[in-house]
Amino acid sequence: MTSAREASRRRGVWAETLAVLWLRLKGFSILARGEVSGRGSGAGEVDIVARRGRVLAFVEVKARPSRAEAAAAISSRQRRRIVRGAEAFLARRPELAGLDIRFDAVLVAPGRWPLHVIAAWWPEVRRDGRMDA
Repeated sequence: MTSAREASRRRGVWAETLAVLWLRLKGFSILARGEVSGRGSGAGEVDIVARRGRVLAFVEVKARPSRAEAAAAISSRQRRRIVRGAEAFLARRPELAGLDIRFDAVLVAPGRWPLHVIAAWWPEVRRDGRMDA
């Protein structure tokens, strides 16, 4: 692994750890971190799965030099991967399916508190019940 890639990975792990602490301070229980399902183009990935009361949040964490850059880094392709990851997680944990599902983001920038963006986006729900980002 190149040193730039390794530094980026370490930044990501640090940002996710900071996001977990931030969410816990806000009263969330962390159910999972780094959830990955499938392979290739059908793979799903969720950074953090958190619950508070009846809300189940699938959280994407982005660390960039500014919050604006972090927000812009969540692409439509990435949102689709997060939705697939959420569907796979719910398939493995059917007891959680009745909760209010939400897609959040935590944006991390140097020298700033993390920003928890509630309902950062909403997927479309198809007739078959599956979600599209």
